[in-house]
This record gives sequence, C-alpha cells and structure tokens, in this order.
Amino acid sequence: MTTLITGGAGFLGSHLVDLLRADGDDPFVVRSADTDLTDTTAVAQLFAEQKPTRVFHLAAEVGGIGANRDNPGRYWYANLMMGVNVLEQARIHSTDKVVMVGTICSYPKFAPIPFREDDLWNGYPEETNAPYGVAKKALLVGSQAYRAQYGLNAVTLLPVNLYGPRDNFDLQSSHVIPALIRKMIESQERGETLVTLWGDGTPTREFLYVEDAARGLYLAGRDYNDPDPVNLGTGTEISIKALAELIAEATGFAGEIIWDATKPNGQPRRQLDVTRAQERFGFTAETSFADGLQQTVAWYRANPAS
Repeated sequence: MTTLITGGAGFLGSHLVDLLRADGDDPFVVRSADTDLTDTTAVAQLFAEQKPTRVFHLAAEVGGIGANRDNPGRYWYANLMMGVNVLEQARIHSTDKVVMVGTICSYPKFAPIPFREDDLWNGYPEETNAPYGVAKKALLVGSQAYRAQYGLNAVTLLPVNLYGPRDNFDLQSSHVIPALIRKMIESQERGETLVTLWGDGTPTREFLYVEDAARGLYLAGRDYNDPDPVNLGTGTEISIKALAELIAEATGFAGEIIWDATKPNGQPRRQLDVTRAQERFGFTAETSFADGLQQTVAWYRANPAS
C-alpha cells in the first residue's frame, strides 16, 4: 500500500503521519510549498509520480471567524478545487481508497442539536463560514457521485473543532482555543489585567483532541467503506464563556475577560451526534477535555509564537 496525505505537514496531518508511521506505514506527505493542489496539472503529476493506493485528503485553507469573514472567495475556491483535483486524479489512477475530510461548518446554521449526519442538507450554513462549508459539502456530493459512477471508494468524515499540540496559534487565522491560550499567556507576560474576546460568550462549541481525530481518520481509512458522511467528535458541547474560564484556569490568567458583542458570534450551537462513528468503525474519543487543554497549553509554552 502506498499512502498519500495532503496536508500531512499540517496540524491534523502531522499527527496522522505519526500514527501511520508507528503502525509501519511510511506515507508520502504532500506540502503546499511543493504542490499547489488547486493546480490541476500539478495534482496530475503528483498522482502519476506517487501512484497512491490510499489517499487522505486533509489539505484545506481554513481559519476562525475573522479569517473566514476576510477570505470567503479564497476559501470557497481553494477548498473546492483542491478536493475536485484529488477526486479526479484518484479516479484516473484507480486509487483504492480516498478519505475526504469535510467540516461541521457544512451543517445548517440552525441544525437541531445534536447535529446528525442526516440533517446536513436541511438548511444553509452559518453565514461567516458558509463559503468554506458549502465547498466541503460539494466535495461530499462529488465523492458520492464518483462512487456511484466510477466505483471510487471515497469516504467523508466531518470532524468537529480540533485542538491540541502543533495547532495554529496565529491570532489572525487561528481557531478559538489556540487564540485564547495565546491571548491569555501574552497578557500575563505583558502584565495586563484583562483580555477582550469576540462575541458575547453564549455560543456553544464541541472540541476534539487532535490525537483522537487522527485515530478516527486511521480507523476510517482502515475499516470504513460506505458513502454516508460520518461525524467525528465527543458529543459534548461547552459555551465559549465557560471555555474562556477553563483556559484562564489552565494558563493561570487571573485578569478580567471583556466580551466585545460588536463582533460576530458565529454559529449559535455546535454539538454532534457521534453514534455513527462508533457503530461504523468503532471510534470513540478518549482524551478528556481537561487533559487535552493542559497538554495544549504545555505545548504552546514550550513552543511560543515568535
């Protein structure tokens, strides 16, 4: 088996590479600096050279609310084109298995809680991340269409918000957990007594530790072969306000938290039904949120942003 991982040098991808190598596999890691996955010719050359029998498509252009708001066209185009090129070349080169990583940003803004995979098409995504979510949803359609017409074994996973060591801590493009960790640690270092956060703190989110997510991908790559999309998560939601308090405790930040309600909240609630992942390929998250946060804070302290 020759395994190819797009985005293999990234946050989630690097953990999947570690897991596969520990299992005796030596995947080929596709880096954006070497291959522009939005370029059809470049992707065709990549597949012709590597001849992969299995592909994990993790590469994405993504960020938090601010980054999505600032880059709607880029995120729609880049994510759609990368996935389209991977699917088409997998078809052309008769790749045995393709694991596509989608997003819970594809769910309708007011999807019933918990999000069930069958509700994916019952409404439009939350506006700030809709271009990204719609692009990923289109790739789910493409995966199912290629399966129906060409017999391509393409499966789609929908991971919830990830966090953990090696995350992106850039305040211009990071997601909420790394952003809060960095803000609170840097506030302490500057001797400040408050941090200002976006929104009003009422939205809820669900978070999955990155090593658990990598294990979910590994299991699906090995054992899952159906067209139905599958949520990857913990099934537990937490408000952004409560999350900020937990991160303040984990980082030792004792100052005041100010909420800027002029900034967008994003989707009102996120919580997944994770039954299908357990039933289809035996995935259950194992890392407690408290332990995951402590390990993430420890990693950032050891690898502070320049």
